[in-house]
Amino acid sequence: MDLPRSLVVAWALSLWPGFTDTFNVDTRKPRVIAGSRSAFFGYTVQQHDIGGQKWLVVGAPLETNGHQKTGDVYKCPVTHGNCTKLNLGCQTYMDIVIVLDGSNSIYPWVEVQHFLINILKKFYIGPGQIQVGVVQYGEDAVHEFHLNDYKSVKDVVEAASHIEQRGGTETRTAFGIEFARSEAFQKGGRKGAKKVMIVITDGESHDSPDLKKVIRQSERDNVTRYAVAVLGYYNRRGINPETFLNEIKYIASDPDDKHFFNVTDEAALKDIVDALGDRIFSLEGTNKNETSFGLEMSQTGFSSHVVEDGVLLGAVGAYDWNGAVLKETSGGKVIPHRESYLKEFPEELKNHGAYLGYTVTSVVSSRQGRVYVAGAPRFNHTGKVILFTMHNNRNLTIHQALRGEQIGSYFGSEITSVDSDNDGVTDVLLVGAPMYFSEGRERGKVYVYVLRQNRFVYNGTLKDSHSYQNARFGSSIASVRDLNQDSYNDVVVGAPLEDSHGGAIYIFHGFPGGVLKRPKQRIAAAELAPGLQYFGCSIHGQLDLNEDGLVDLAVGALGNAVILWSRPVVQINASLRFEPSKINIFHKDCKRNGRDATCLAAFLCFTPVFPAPHFQTATVGIRYNATMDERRYTPRAHLDDGGDRFTNRAALLSAGQEHCQRINFHVLDTADYVKPVTFWVEYSLEDPDHGPILDDGWPTTLKVSVPFWNGCNEDEHCVPDLVLDAHSDLPTAMEYCQRVLRRPAQDCSAYTLSFDTTVFIIESTRRRVAVEALLENRGENAYSTTLNISQSANLQFASLIHKDDSEGSIECVNEERRLHKKVCNVSYPFFRAKAKVAFRLDFEFSKSVFLHHLEIHLASGSDSEEQDSTKDDNTALLRFHLKYEADVLFTRSSSLSHYEVKANSSLERYNGIGPPFSCVFKIQNLGLFPVHGVTMKITVPVATRAGNRLLMLRDFLTDQVNTSCNVWGNGTEYRTTPTEEDLSRAPQLNHSNSDVVSINCNVRLNPNQETHFRLLGNLWLKSLKALKYRSLKITIHAALQRQFHSPFIFREEDPSRQVTFEISKEEDSHVPIWIIVGSTLGGLLLLALLVLALWKLGFFQSAKRRREPGLDPAPKELE
Repeated sequence: MDLPRSLVVAWALSLWPGFTDTFNVDTRKPRVIAGSRSAFFGYTVQQHDIGGQKWLVVGAPLETNGHQKTGDVYKCPVTHGNCTKLNLGCQTYMDIVIVLDGSNSIYPWVEVQHFLINILKKFYIGPGQIQVGVVQYGEDAVHEFHLNDYKSVKDVVEAASHIEQRGGTETRTAFGIEFARSEAFQKGGRKGAKKVMIVITDGESHDSPDLKKVIRQSERDNVTRYAVAVLGYYNRRGINPETFLNEIKYIASDPDDKHFFNVTDEAALKDIVDALGDRIFSLEGTNKNETSFGLEMSQTGFSSHVVEDGVLLGAVGAYDWNGAVLKETSGGKVIPHRESYLKEFPEELKNHGAYLGYTVTSVVSSRQGRVYVAGAPRFNHTGKVILFTMHNNRNLTIHQALRGEQIGSYFGSEITSVDSDNDGVTDVLLVGAPMYFSEGRERGKVYVYVLRQNRFVYNGTLKDSHSYQNARFGSSIASVRDLNQDSYNDVVVGAPLEDSHGGAIYIFHGFPGGVLKRPKQRIAAAELAPGLQYFGCSIHGQLDLNEDGLVDLAVGALGNAVILWSRPVVQINASLRFEPSKINIFHKDCKRNGRDATCLAAFLCFTPVFPAPHFQTATVGIRYNATMDERRYTPRAHLDDGGDRFTNRAALLSAGQEHCQRINFHVLDTADYVKPVTFWVEYSLEDPDHGPILDDGWPTTLKVSVPFWNGCNEDEHCVPDLVLDAHSDLPTAMEYCQRVLRRPAQDCSAYTLSFDTTVFIIESTRRRVAVEALLENRGENAYSTTLNISQSANLQFASLIHKDDSEGSIECVNEERRLHKKVCNVSYPFFRAKAKVAFRLDFEFSKSVFLHHLEIHLASGSDSEEQDSTKDDNTALLRFHLKYEADVLFTRSSSLSHYEVKANSSLERYNGIGPPFSCVFKIQNLGLFPVHGVTMKITVPVATRAGNRLLMLRDFLTDQVNTSCNVWGNGTEYRTTPTEEDLSRAPQLNHSNSDVVSINCNVRLNPNQETHFRLLGNLWLKSLKALKYRSLKITIHAALQRQFHSPFIFREEDPSRQVTFEISKEEDSHVPIWIIVGSTLGGLLLLALLVLALWKLGFFQSAKRRREPGLDPAPKELE
């Protein structure tokens, strides 16, 4: 849904500072005086004091008088009643005598009649305006009708239509002119009327010798003569008219180009009607004694300005609409020479029509006195304003020219000088450019120029509303007397096209030496009455119209004049004092609700001040509220009557007299004795819509605090002495060596020297750092004592534990934006004298930030001023260089531990080398911190010292991407055929007695990360079979070593792991045949001897005897 445009504009204005509240020009009860819209009643307004009675004079430039729109002026009462027309309509006060050649040579006469009728219709004929008489001549002269015969255009035209041609053989032009001068102007002529004669003839006069005398007499009588030469007779006969034209030019007033006309024949007379009529009308406001008739058509009086010695008049039409400025004085007109303007208005730009004199005013400087100002809004299309001095010798001195910046802006169409402080010297010159185009609209602009020494300097522009609409802001600018009663004159600017041609005015307040550029009040036509249009086309404000001692404002609109009344301004001075002046919490002097309390009284006072002298005995009603500790959830102060608000109280104040109200209140025990108890007072006028209005910008609130007594010396200046002590639970290297490594003191001293500085050890199981701290106050009360805790980025604050036996308390504020800083309040609101607070701080090690050092900074302070000499012990800095105990798991594994070398072992099975092996050393970081600065050193025995290869290392692998390793010795070439070498005396080969391959790797492990170091190779079987030994051990050694500057240490010094290959060899089994045969025979012989010996001893017989008794009886029976 589209909002109405006026509503959108009003909403936009309400958002702009200064437009949400009106000021002291009342918009609720305007006096709207209605008039004719067609006459443009309200085009100008002027406040007047006539005989002590105030009137509003309103211009209606299109008012009709008779049949002509002559314009008029109305006099309107300011409070009630109807306006009276003054009948001052445009007075073309002329007596015109038309002298017609009626001789026989004029033909056809009907064309002359048509010309006569048409020119008569151009004249404003009527009482107080133009009178017309007609004389016809030939050989004689007659009155067709006299000047005062007819009083209207209709009657004169009717009479002229019946004029017949009288004829005649002679053309006595000199006689006809003299007849008109001596008789026609006397019969019905008026004193003071301008005399105009129009002579129309078609041939040379028969009494031309008399012309010189006749013309001289006409000049003496100030008769302006227009002469029309009709060339029909000469053209019809082919006669040269040069002599005739020279005669007619002689008859016409000077200059000829303004007063002489010629036409080809009688029928062509109709072509000069308009030009002749315009030139006659332009005579009004000019005199024959003006040396240059460049001021004809000048529209002298288009603008005017009253000065000490006369009236300054603008003549925009002068000099072919380039314009001019005249001054009407008691001694006559001062008309500057045209050449005086040429410096600023050069001849080459004369066709542009500068319209100099469109508006005129004057300024006063302390050096140059009064200087005139005139605007030329069409100069070079951008406009110009000149500041000049006019001399009685008709010369001008142009002091300065101000130029417009935009084509068509009409810069200089409105000019107003402002003396804001009434010291007689102009402070500001305002120049309007109402057609200035901005933001796609004809918004208008008002330029501000301030006086610096004797020149006006550009100083910005006045601000209108921020709505993008056609406004023509600056169409009218008025310097008005002090509206807001601050003793400085103000400015009102009209914008008659704002709000869809409804119009608005802007009020700008003056200040010493200038005018505020932002308006204090905007008044739109819609606020005042429905149907107002072009409100703000004219403005005036110099008088107190309703006798209330205040300047009122008159504003013109289309068909209306509006009077806006000023309201008196009041300033409310508020004050608040307390008895006693401070809250003594150490001495409770009363009881409230059964509790000890400190009782006080507040005295709230108001004094109204009216800047306007007329209101020194006036009264004004106010309402006020008083609140204690408004922004606190639980107020510390309470009214004796109950509650904490003193609300909705009314008071009637008399001008200049103080009115006070006593407010009794009390303070009970509270935790906050530092911040004072604040009283917040709000006050406003009881009836803001009527009567006085509160001065713009005047405070309507009062904030006063009553402090607590701090309990210190008589000077109430507390001098504390804070002492802070702190130590951590981190062990030094010496403590770590003795307690953890359990080494003797002598060894531990050497252990500490292994580090480049004093270090503290972080054991692998430690996750926190504890700090024991004690803060005490050895001086007077310390108010708002704080403890600032900051730590290095590798620490995170975990907790603060307050010791039970402490005399104070400590509370910390959580600041999420400051991760490594914390502020704690100590015994808020004050840390008592001689008090102590003990506490423990715990910090956790960060999992994301690792540093070689640790820093904890504790700083105490307060709002009380401690002496510099005692501030050194207010801080404690714990800074430690750290060594971390690495928590690593170091293991090894191998695919081969024992191998037996047999005689029949074949190399073909192992690709011609020997059995393969795979060794793995694994390191796991089980700790919290990333491990670095550690080197893995691996030595692999690959050959004996005699050069016999023991094994071949085929590859070395690690699974850690950022690990860098160096391998030495793996490229050594050993003999392919082994030599005899007895290793039975060195059965164990390692890095100390063998040729080795060395591998060094830098180790970096994040927490819970592991890495593997893998060795792949083969035993060198060819050498192992050839070498002399029964059992052989080959040991691969791996060790972890910390670099010198490494932040890590190991609980076991250089932890190492080994992988051992045990090699054994099978015994040789070749025995000679003869030994085998001899052994066999010897064995058989030995057996035979043994059997014989046993038989001899009776071994076999004893056995027989033992068996006989036991024979079974059954066989006996069988036998």
